[in-house]
Amino acid sequence: MSIDKFIEVLLYAVPSLITGGVAYYLFDSYFKDQQHTRRWLSQKENQKQALPLRLQAYERLALFLERISPAKLLIRVAPISENKVDYQNFLIQNIEQEYEHNMTQQIYITDECWTMVLTAKNTIIQNIRKTTLDASVTNADQLREKILSNMLDGNSASQLALSYLKTEVIDILG
Repeated sequence: MSIDKFIEVLLYAVPSLITGGVAYYLFDSYFKDQQHTRRWLSQKENQKQALPLRLQAYERLALFLERISPAKLLIRVAPISENKVDYQNFLIQNIEQEYEHNMTQQIYITDECWTMVLTAKNTIIQNIRKTTLDASVTNADQLREKILSNMLDGNSASQLALSYLKTEVIDILG
């Protein structure tokens, strides 16, 4: 008789266990789906809020690249004396101030883009230093002329970085 009782309990228990297992699976799937949906909505909202900040960062870096472009920099920053080394230091100081003012924008852009911006800044500074070492340049006005004539020979580093920046913005918006 005990086997009959055991089979009878088993006949009641098995369907209950199967029903409980199916219910657990369905509830678990439902809650995971709800969690995934909430995470997706939260991420979408964060992106909506972050896009204007990212675009503003790209705008500020575009302005930075324009301001350190040798043609614009030399027009905006006049020599403080006839000494070419003083003028070189003054130009570099202006570039570094612009850079420090925009340094925080790197958190909103890609590492590749930030590397391009940094490379442009360093290349322009290096070109200014190299031009200052030229023996044919004796004063600040000649330094200005020589930097501008060197720039006419090819694309400015700031223009190359600006072009890269623009393609990234198109990728973000596109």
